[in-house]
Amino acid sequence: MTTTHLGMPSFPAAAREAVRDGVLRANLRHATHTIRDKRARAVAELADWDRLRAAGAAVKDHTLRHLDHYLLRLEAAVTAAGGTVHWAVDADEANRIVTELVRATGEREVVKVKSMATQEIGLNEALEAAGITAYETDLAELIVQLGHDRPSHILVPAIHRNRAEIRDVFRAEMGRWGRPAPDGLGDDPRELAEAARLHLREKFLRAKVAVSGANFMVAETGTMVVLESEGNGRMCLTLPETLISVVGIEKVVPTFRDLEIFLQTLPRSSTAERMNPYTTMWTGLGPSRGADGDGPSAFHLVLLDNGRTDTLADETGRQALRCIRCSACLNVCPVYERAGGHAYGSVYPGPIGAVLSPQLRGTGSEIDASLPYASTLCGACYEVCPVAIDIPEILVHLRERVAQGGPVTRDGIRVRIRPAHGHTAERAAMRAARLLLDRPAALRAGERLLARARRLAPRRLPGPGRAWTDTRDLPDLPAESFRDWWARERGTPQ
Repeated sequence: MTTTHLGMPSFPAAAREAVRDGVLRANLRHATHTIRDKRARAVAELADWDRLRAAGAAVKDHTLRHLDHYLLRLEAAVTAAGGTVHWAVDADEANRIVTELVRATGEREVVKVKSMATQEIGLNEALEAAGITAYETDLAELIVQLGHDRPSHILVPAIHRNRAEIRDVFRAEMGRWGRPAPDGLGDDPRELAEAARLHLREKFLRAKVAVSGANFMVAETGTMVVLESEGNGRMCLTLPETLISVVGIEKVVPTFRDLEIFLQTLPRSSTAERMNPYTTMWTGLGPSRGADGDGPSAFHLVLLDNGRTDTLADETGRQALRCIRCSACLNVCPVYERAGGHAYGSVYPGPIGAVLSPQLRGTGSEIDASLPYASTLCGACYEVCPVAIDIPEILVHLRERVAQGGPVTRDGIRVRIRPAHGHTAERAAMRAARLLLDRPAALRAGERLLARARRLAPRRLPGPGRAWTDTRDLPDLPAESFRDWWARERGTPQ
């Protein structure tokens, strides 16, 4: 996988810096609370939300179990409709394919509709190295690009910026990329949106090549589906002569009937809307495309693996591949709200990033080894996930992998990894706990001893535990153990 964001400090170090930024925390608090409150109201409108959630999870699980079948079916349908399918095993291969396709057109500019897969592989940087400029057309992505920044949210990549900061970015940078910002541009949202609209209009009308992602791919028909709110996607998908879509292999669904589920759950979970303002579908070149109709005359689909089949081999971790990128888990996460998205060192921030990135990239780097610990395990992410991904379960599973090592699949080969550095004390504590829990008599004796010595309990832990109690109070020890309480209340003999 690309090393775009690797080399960053571990999550605790990066988060420590982020929480000191009062403006960042205020921006995040306002935005996440607003989005999640709206989402809760939108979801409450559906009496069958729980059944839709279960149905979405079931469709995703079925598809992942038979992914080879549905991908081949998708390839056949896309090809029959006039498209060309390319397979990319990793970021380097995907970047090479896209670069060669753009070069073949003779163009040196492309417009993009937001695609997390292309951010994952570092496509913009790869195109730039080849002398090709990629222009982001999603408003938030445009803000990030003009500000020489990185996305910090799945749905709202510039969530860490406020209106005044965006105005300053537009004033300073728009002229370097194309049409400059209007004189006297203020920070009213309507003014900022109009400035972006005028700036992007030139790009849309001039571009001959577009790069997109897709929210879903329908295997039975070869149909690509993009959901968005601004209309930039519709412009990218219809005006250029060549369209290149880079999509993760997990985005396939078997039938249009299955798609119906996600067209209800994704908008409500992401933008808190009953449906997206723009839902664009296309099948290959389609009957109205090509030389005699509207739309691109060439369509290329790049199916991206980049660690996904390795993740699929993990029975516990594979449920992360259900993700439909709604960002609901970010908006309820107390850790994300305080640390922001940049601390995760990945294009996938928040709870889903904490379980997806270490599986796609492995846990060999400092940042990826720390991500499974970027959670309080409160379970709020699982409660709001529209496809019922048990993120806390995966976090615990990955923590065990980091601390203990063990067998994993890498590049399709089963290997055994060593424990990550710095977890010796954790492993020792887990071994001690296992020994104690395997011996009921010793556990009972320890509980009684702790209960009798409760007045001697320290307020702070010594040694490595000091870091934990620097920001937390130790809970008071109960006057008696649960076993003793149960025996006293229920009369059960020990």
